[in-house]
Amino acid sequence: MCGIVAIHGVNANRWAYRIDGMLDRIAHRGPDDRGFSINDCIVLGQTRLSIIDVSGGKQPIANEDGSKCIVCNGEIYNYRDIKNGLHHHSFKTRSDTEAVLHLYEDIGDDVAMHLDGMFAFAIKDGEDILVARDPIGIKPLYQGEKDGCRFFASEIKALEGIVDCVEEFPAGHCYSSRTGLRKYYELPQVADYEEDINTIVIMLREKLSAAVQKRFMSDVPLGVFLSGGLDSSLISAVTRKHFDHLNSFCVGMKDSTDIQYARQVAEFIGTKHHEYVYDRNEVIDALPKVVYHLESFDPALVRSAIPTYFVSKLASEYVKVILTGEGSDEVFAGYRYFKDIEEEEVLHGECLRILSGLHNLNLQRVDRVTMAHSIEGRVPFLDIDFVEYATSISPELKLADDSRMEKWLLRKAFTGYLPDEVLWRTKTEFADGCASAHIVEEFVEDRISDSEYQLERNRLAPIEISSKEELYYFRLFHDFFGTDGLEQTVGKWKGRLEEEPS
Repeated sequence: MCGIVAIHGVNANRWAYRIDGMLDRIAHRGPDDRGFSINDCIVLGQTRLSIIDVSGGKQPIANEDGSKCIVCNGEIYNYRDIKNGLHHHSFKTRSDTEAVLHLYEDIGDDVAMHLDGMFAFAIKDGEDILVARDPIGIKPLYQGEKDGCRFFASEIKALEGIVDCVEEFPAGHCYSSRTGLRKYYELPQVADYEEDINTIVIMLREKLSAAVQKRFMSDVPLGVFLSGGLDSSLISAVTRKHFDHLNSFCVGMKDSTDIQYARQVAEFIGTKHHEYVYDRNEVIDALPKVVYHLESFDPALVRSAIPTYFVSKLASEYVKVILTGEGSDEVFAGYRYFKDIEEEEVLHGECLRILSGLHNLNLQRVDRVTMAHSIEGRVPFLDIDFVEYATSISPELKLADDSRMEKWLLRKAFTGYLPDEVLWRTKTEFADGCASAHIVEEFVEDRISDSEYQLERNRLAPIEISSKEELYYFRLFHDFFGTDGLEQTVGKWKGRLEEEPS
């Protein structure tokens, strides 16, 4: 895990003097090491959080004759299988990143199609470059242009003030300087939905367990976020079955429901549980840091990032890798508004729509806020094999009604893994469960008058400012980044979803 920067173009090396400063802005993503590769047309930089091959996996990693090299942010879970098919190559490290480079040597620009993981990488091949991002966009990547050069970086802040306009590099795409940008992945079309409940229950249990185990790959300590909600509790319960000792982490304000339920789950599954109780002043003090690292002024996203910020800080004292429960609501129609959808195909389409937007919402929150504290978040519910199976389940079986609560298939599949009062607990939004949801609303109400809000809202059009809370976040965002060319990179939910991501 790390932060990466890449520059490509004629005389790209004239920008080499900026590379260190760009990496300084994302040093939190990788405080363990730093490396560079510079030639006339390509500049690569990387700041490393050492997870696999801690001592030997320094990047950039070059091939045998030094003609190609790679920087990569993420984890390639199938790298051992890839490596087993590359016996004709000489490996200098135990790093998963090196397997990507040697596979590229064999098959070229299609390399991303063969990777199972979360990643954003850049490969230098002589005067050409290949850049790719994982299918769902778990790992971030941004791009921009300046003076005939194309720039890439893990976070907006590394490009801000350098390129003319920062754009998001799209998930499931790769860019080659030879052939341009192309899409290499999309969820497969479903010909026949799976409708047998017994089969579904068995397959969900098997595939989620496999997805969790796949993410144990690490040479450093691993733990779990445990909010006490269904999703993080299931990931924690499945993980605990494979560890003699497992650290779990929860935060909230005094008497928050999350802390109470998390304690119950931790005792039931037997984790070494850690808590942190924060107060109103800590929330207010953390807001500028949250907005800076999150790189967004979307209210729901910022609000849900506050407890994530505190729990990441807590976890960083014990582990470098964390498993989280994001993605379940999107693939299993878990948000409350899904109850208003009656047509199967409409529900299926809505699940795909919000899944395709996760890289700007929950996934942005998980990546930025964990990396703000130099830990790596992994998301088993968004394992590609698991997602593809979950989207093949009949939408009718995902519909909730008065007699069947949301995500009932998932709950049924893991009966016995959790206390019943947690397994069948009604959904609570993350910030509500932590009891911090309304702190900022009350805080900004005293600081921004109605007339000031209306004046600023009109002045900032066409940027949509929906509340005083959002205006406050926007001001923080503007202080850090400005807004010229940046407002389009801020992920804001468009559509029916009015709930906070959780």
